[in-house]
Amino acid sequence: MSDTSIRAVDYHTGGEPFRIVTGGVDPPRGATILDKRRDALERLDHVRRLLVFEPRGHADMYGCFVVEPNDPGADLGVVFFHNAGYSTACGHGTIALVTWALDEGMVERHEGENHVVVDVPSGRLETWAQVKDGRVSSVRFRNVPSFVWTEGLEAGDRRVDVAFGGAFYASVEERVERGELPRLIELGRELKRSIEAEHDVVHPLEPELRDVYGVVFWQDEGEDPLTQRNVTVFADGEVDRSPCGSGTSARLALLDRSGRLPRGAELRHRSIVGSEFTARVVGDGEVAGVLAVVTEVEGSAYRTGEHVFTLDPDDPIRDGFLLR
Repeated sequence: MSDTSIRAVDYHTGGEPFRIVTGGVDPPRGATILDKRRDALERLDHVRRLLVFEPRGHADMYGCFVVEPNDPGADLGVVFFHNAGYSTACGHGTIALVTWALDEGMVERHEGENHVVVDVPSGRLETWAQVKDGRVSSVRFRNVPSFVWTEGLEAGDRRVDVAFGGAFYASVEERVERGELPRLIELGRELKRSIEAEHDVVHPLEPELRDVYGVVFWQDEGEDPLTQRNVTVFADGEVDRSPCGSGTSARLALLDRSGRLPRGAELRHRSIVGSEFTARVVGDGEVAGVLAVVTEVEGSAYRTGEHVFTLDPDDPIRDGFLLR
């Protein structure tokens, strides 16, 4: 790596960073996105660490490798990465990636609505980007089918609900305030460990989609439209600054099950920093006989910079460290 410059473009979606590798790295290989995800783990993990870990990144950094899609039916593919490895889904990253693809001309852009199809590890996503005055103003994605895995699960001294929205999320009603973050980070880690120690949380069709990826702490903030604020603690204590796109889909599955959110009605999903996604259930689905819902989530991404990263061969820190 010391002889190579790695190029990247950064965006943020709702305050959550997203680092897109654009050059200097041999892309992950394989016939499918899941194959490419495995290859990234085996062959390119030093790149993930270089771009995510300090001093070039931080414990809450997120990013991706752009890859070829599974087949010509999609415009592009993606392998997501974070501080602990490689996620199966990333809503804020999908919004940023589609914005970048249109900004860079990888996908033809025109005024109005632009349809872009993305292959992610959890499946194929249709997205619709709104372009106004030559700029991408928002991206809406239709997620893979989301479903409730269980409700009222005992985890430590809490009762939690677990739902799938591209990855598995535990949901817990808690006070969501910035001053609560240290407590929520530790509680998120504890709940994740507790659930995984007692339960085999796995997708009924794809065994690689497994375990509790994140814990969504949420609170109600209004009813017309239904408004909730959340903070998602995922991976190894990583805090999502955005309202968490795939976590939003998991929340929609639970809200639909409870009857709190009528079909087609809007959920205003706010983050701990005040950014917002709008989301809704748009239809029914099914996953291996399990009732599911089809969800759509919309948000906006903004370019924050371009980078050329290098590694000095004499650097004793090498590809970095994490303090948290």
